[in-house]
Amino acid sequence: MLSKLKRLLQKGPLYRIYLKLCKRYRFWVHDVCYPRIYRRAAKQDVQQGKALFFEVSAPALSNSLRPMYDALQRRGGCTLQCHYLLHTRTPWRAQNKAFQAFLRELATAQVLFLDEGCDLFSHVPIRPETTVVQLWHGCGAFKKFGRSVAEKQFGASAAYIADHPFYSHYSLVTVSSPDVMWAYEEAMGYPRETGVVQPLGVSRTDVFFDEAFRLRAKQALSALLKQSEGKRVLLYAPTFRGEIMDARTPDVLDFEALNAALGKDWVLLCKHHPHVKQRPVIPESCRGFAFDVTDAMPIEDLLCTADVCISDYSSLVFEYALFERPMLFLAYDLEDYFDYRGFYYDYHELAPGPVVRDTAGVIDFVQHLDERFDLARVRAFKEKFMSSCDGRATERIIQRVFSR
Repeated sequence: MLSKLKRLLQKGPLYRIYLKLCKRYRFWVHDVCYPRIYRRAAKQDVQQGKALFFEVSAPALSNSLRPMYDALQRRGGCTLQCHYLLHTRTPWRAQNKAFQAFLRELATAQVLFLDEGCDLFSHVPIRPETTVVQLWHGCGAFKKFGRSVAEKQFGASAAYIADHPFYSHYSLVTVSSPDVMWAYEEAMGYPRETGVVQPLGVSRTDVFFDEAFRLRAKQALSALLKQSEGKRVLLYAPTFRGEIMDARTPDVLDFEALNAALGKDWVLLCKHHPHVKQRPVIPESCRGFAFDVTDAMPIEDLLCTADVCISDYSSLVFEYALFERPMLFLAYDLEDYFDYRGFYYDYHELAPGPVVRDTAGVIDFVQHLDERFDLARVRAFKEKFMSSCDGRATERIIQRVFSR
């Protein structure tokens, strides 16, 4: 009955009135209420050493913010706070309450660290004494975002982006190499002369240069999966499809065919995007070969342990390039994805490994790995997109931020 009523409302004038009211209320909250709350709190002085960490979606500090938090905690001299909006996870009323509380703290903060964009900041007049640092949640420059996707299916309209800039107020945006600065400047709307986008490296990559961390990752996999001992590891880590609210994961791998061809020497680990709620079911016959480790192991650990990485359009391939290991790209819907979102570089020229369309292509590459793996190509890819990531990015960012 309720669903039928909802359909009737969506077709009638009442629904259009409801949408208009929602739009006006949203305008009042974003453009009037939030700036007013911030201005009132900003009458107090900035508290030196007060650093805020703001997560838009995650319920805890993500792997993009955690290294910076830990480094500042070890360094001392800072008062650290974490705030979680829980976007897409909680009702709007709870989000609104959380964001208001955050704004009151932000008004007296010396530094704010983020790892993704948020339109709630659009019209908040952040004071110049506060340094806003965008650490971002990915490396390199792969699929387009921000202003680069205006008017595309994935993006908002140019008018909406102009009125609600997701990436406004940044003091510093840290990227993985000088070669990708232009893409972030385009996406976020910062001309080169502003100096906002800087190739200081990506904080989250520092762990990959820590031998103890890599060893612990391998030990964690052995403890989790006894079946992996003595076998090589094939990691499948695709990005999601569709919108965040209804994110889908590809369901194109033939687990049984992979098991028949590779099961003797390999194990397959599947790591799906955190936005995805419904994941492909691994057949019972493949349970000793293929494993869904999405909830069991973080992506950093998996990248350390994988002998080959299969992805599609995910930026994790830039991080994986640091290990100089083989990767291949299962891009069965390349044309559709290009129309939906687009890329900053020609996909086939960018990919440092074979681009395949199906499971047969995956099997063929893995079975002929020794002759197909082009190490020189991976190294060139790493140098172009990851040259600023050397294990000391967090240290450089801290020095830049606290010497301003």
